[in-house]
Amino acid sequence: MKNVTFRQLQVFIEVAKRLSFVRAAEYLHLSAPAVTMQVKELESVIGVALFARQGRQVSLTTGGEYFLLYARRLTATLKEAGDAMARLQKLDTGRLAIGMVGTAKYFIPHLLSRFRGEHLGVDVTLHTARNRDELVGLLRDREIDLAIMGRPPRELAMRAEAFAAHPLVFVCAPDHPLLALGRPSVQELASYPFIVREADSGTRHAMSAFFIAEKFEPRIVMELSSNETIKQAVMAGMGLSFLSLHTLGLEAASGLLAILPLESTPIMRTWNVVSMPTQTLSPAAEAFRYFVIEHAERYLAERDAPLLKVFFRNKSRRTPRRTDHVRRSAT
Repeated sequence: MKNVTFRQLQVFIEVAKRLSFVRAAEYLHLSAPAVTMQVKELESVIGVALFARQGRQVSLTTGGEYFLLYARRLTATLKEAGDAMARLQKLDTGRLAIGMVGTAKYFIPHLLSRFRGEHLGVDVTLHTARNRDELVGLLRDREIDLAIMGRPPRELAMRAEAFAAHPLVFVCAPDHPLLALGRPSVQELASYPFIVREADSGTRHAMSAFFIAEKFEPRIVMELSSNETIKQAVMAGMGLSFLSLHTLGLEAASGLLAILPLESTPIMRTWNVVSMPTQTLSPAAEAFRYFVIEHAERYLAERDAPLLKVFFRNKSRRTPRRTDHVRRSAT
């Protein structure tokens, strides 16, 4: 083991993550033959085959699965050592790896731009996780320093700090008949189809909790993993949806989407910056953590203020007399 190099561990981890020598080579900015050579040298040093190859299919062997656990621990320990040395030198430089759920991509890049304006020596890597479980895995494996998410994970001991409110609202096409009701109740949604986020998303979890509390079961006709695709479907008149207010700025301001002023909404959740309590954060990660806690709430409040102003103005309007068609839908 004394002849194993840090570079070999890095290459092995990337191939194991992607199960592709070609994609790992693209990520590492190496040639595919160079990646293959590094893995072969590592297998020769430790005396165990790490990957099984069948044509173009690559999979981890049992030995590879075991070695991956130790490889991740070794690289995480080396990173912590580097972070600790940087902390002693009080360097405002280094690398910062941030993971986030998809909804956070509507504001985190703007905060990062402001942060880097004050910390020019910091190089940032931004990971957008496909789902909450993947984001938790990135934290657990210490592939990221911080995670930006809604619901803090309960399955692992983590440090979660709330930094801003997160309003979620119901949306519809701008000519939807429910808008004529002023302030529709939840039960008046019964006859309309819903397009929703996937089951393990934070948005879907918040929607489900709201409907359970209201004793209402929506008619779900489509499940999508992309906020952008959902917005396009709603604009096309395919159904109602439930989304973060942060995702709606352009479409709502231009009149392509309407926020439905439903009773008991918006649903308020919180954003959290999450880290592993056993991990020593680098100066760069610690600086960004403080930056988010100090500045994000004001930024989001100013950003969402125009939409919330319109939303509450629409909610305050008197509900017009319902037509027979709407009365039948409500019953």
